[in-house]
Amino acid sequence: MNLAGQAGDEQSDLLFVNFNQDCTSLAVGKKTGYRLFSLSSVEKLDQIYDSNACEDISIVERLFSSSLVAIVSLSSPRKLKVCHFKKGTEICNYSYSNSILAVKLNRQRLVVCLEESLYIHNIRDMKVLHTIRDTPPNPQGLCALSINNDNCFLAYPGSNQIGEVQIFDTINLRAVTMIPAHDNPLAAITFNAQGTKIATASEKGTVIRVFSVPDGQKLFEFRRGMKRCVHIYSLAFSTDSIYLSASSNTETVHIFKLETQKDSKPQEDQSSWMSYVNTATKQFATYLPSPVTDMFNQGRAFAVCKLPNQGLKNVCAIANIQKIPRLLVASQDGYLYIYNLDPNEGGECTLLRQHGLDGRLCDGSNVSEPPSGGTDRPLTQASNPVSYAGSLKRAESSGDGTPPRHTADSQPFQEFEQGATGQDLGTGAGLNALRLDDDNEFPPMTHKVD
Repeated sequence: MNLAGQAGDEQSDLLFVNFNQDCTSLAVGKKTGYRLFSLSSVEKLDQIYDSNACEDISIVERLFSSSLVAIVSLSSPRKLKVCHFKKGTEICNYSYSNSILAVKLNRQRLVVCLEESLYIHNIRDMKVLHTIRDTPPNPQGLCALSINNDNCFLAYPGSNQIGEVQIFDTINLRAVTMIPAHDNPLAAITFNAQGTKIATASEKGTVIRVFSVPDGQKLFEFRRGMKRCVHIYSLAFSTDSIYLSASSNTETVHIFKLETQKDSKPQEDQSSWMSYVNTATKQFATYLPSPVTDMFNQGRAFAVCKLPNQGLKNVCAIANIQKIPRLLVASQDGYLYIYNLDPNEGGECTLLRQHGLDGRLCDGSNVSEPPSGGTDRPLTQASNPVSYAGSLKRAESSGDGTPPRHTADSQPFQEFEQGATGQDLGTGAGLNALRLDDDNEFPPMTHKVD
């Protein structure tokens, strides 16, 4: 969630905040570098890393629990840096034709979103595999990348006038389907962990829908509210895809339960008063106009939580912390809020803990600093870098030196001067030497919990 340029707490140092792919850590971009936190405990917030750099980091994305991070700064908004934060080194960097609005990672792909194009990189060697050009204007950088290796889909707006979702297969590099999700432009989209469902919300913010992937069939429809239109900031599935959370510019975060009629609790006795009312209401709804009937059929929130503030950007997630489901909300006010979620009864969630993200502490919070034995080192850049663009051009050029041409709207392996240009570190390293998925080079970061 990019917080740069937002009107909020002037004392806040935050520019960006986001959870990693499996909600085991939190990345925070600051005016003076970035921080990484572990989410292994409710009682304390373990700080994994603090760059203490002079850069104003507007985007920082971590690859699961590895030491690989992708960062973008406000001072160089067109440049992407891929870094090894444990070693404090820069692996490679890329420059693009326009400002980078979002970066998405999984174990196979890295996607860079510009306002009117998307670049799909191979995470193994950072080669540009495909470029989706001339997309509808997307000033918010709205896109989602599935984290599942078998269903490695990319979703992005197919229109800036209505809520169309374009699904793209990043493995086979082809468009899969277009989902007509809403009448109004999209405000939020997200995949579940399995890559089989996608949740969407429009700028109106009253209805949230869930579709199957890749066929695009509507599975669920939830009504967030009826009194007012809001701006949905984030959507997030639980790991098991049973719950879906939605945060907005209001003080309320909604949690919906994805269950069909046969999965829900047994209905009351048919002779009961509530059973009679429910049956009568459903029968009456069949005589009403279609929009009104849809409102009767839409699901309502299974659980809600109340934030202390409204009008601030935030990002939510549902994570299993010590094997218990928790609702997490990282807010522009500089705090991470952790709520209890009752998986059986739902209802209003209880605030368990509040942790400061930018050095400010509050009652009941506990930010744990890294062990004193470790030292934080600024990002370093090797001397005499080899041109990554030149290597890629030579590798992909045909006999006459001309790169292959493809369709005009989505062209893989394009000239880097038309889009991304990059450099890799290490003289003579070559493409094959750059393996960003190597567990020996990027071991997962583990933390002991007392």
